[in-house]
Amino acid sequence: MKNMTESVASIGRSAKQQLILTAERLYARHGLDGVPLRQISSEAGMANKSAVQYHFGSKPGLIDAILVNRVEGLTHRRSLLEARLPPGDLRRVIEAHQLPLIELGEDEDCHYLPFLEQLVQEMHPLDNLPETHRASERAYYARVGALITDVPQPLRDIRIHQASSTCLHVCADRHRMRALGMTVTPFALHVSQLLDSLVAQLSAPPSDETLATLRSVPTDRPTLRALP
Repeated sequence: MKNMTESVASIGRSAKQQLILTAERLYARHGLDGVPLRQISSEAGMANKSAVQYHFGSKPGLIDAILVNRVEGLTHRRSLLEARLPPGDLRRVIEAHQLPLIELGEDEDCHYLPFLEQLVQEMHPLDNLPETHRASERAYYARVGALITDVPQPLRDIRIHQASSTCLHVCADRHRMRALGMTVTPFALHVSQLLDSLVAQLSAPPSDETLATLRSVPTDRPTLRALP
C-alpha cells in the first residue's frame, strides 16, 4: 500500500524534483557513498539512467539541489517565526530557528534529517547555499550570542554550533525510531524537552576547568559550519 501511495504522490512532480526526493531518501538510508547515480535515476522512474548527470551535472550538484530544495522553505519559515520574537527570550529565539527543522522530522516521507547527518559526517562543502540562508544563520549566531554574554568567546560560537548539532541528531534519531514503528515521546513533549535541553546547553556557566583551559589555549575563533 505504501508503494502505491508513493507512486500516486509522485504524479505531477517534475523529473528534477523526483530525482531530488529519491536521492534524499536513498542517501539517508545508505550513505552518500552507498548509492550509484544510476540507481537514483532508476528508482526515480527515469528511463534515462544518466538523468542525474543531465539535470544536475554531477553528484555534488545533486547534493546541492537536495539542500536548496529544503533550505529555502526552512529559511522562509524561520523568518516568519523570528518576526514575532519578543526581545531577550533565549528559548523563543532557539525555537524560532530550530522548530522548522524539528517539524521536518515528523514527516515520514521526508528524509532530510538523516540525509543531513550523512552530509555533516562527510564534510560536503556548503558554499553553494543561498545567501538568504547564510544570512539567516549569521543572524541566529548573533541573536543567541547577544543573550549568552556570560559565556566568553570562542565558547559562545562553539556552543551555538553544538546545540544545532544536538537538535539535528536528536530529531534524526526520532525519525528513524518512528520509521521502525517504535514508540516515541509525544511531539509537544519532545519539542518542549528538547528546547529546555538546548537552552541549558547554551546558557550553563562554564566550569572553572573550562575557563582555565580557555586561558591556556589559542583563542582564535574556530571555523564553524552552519547547518543547512
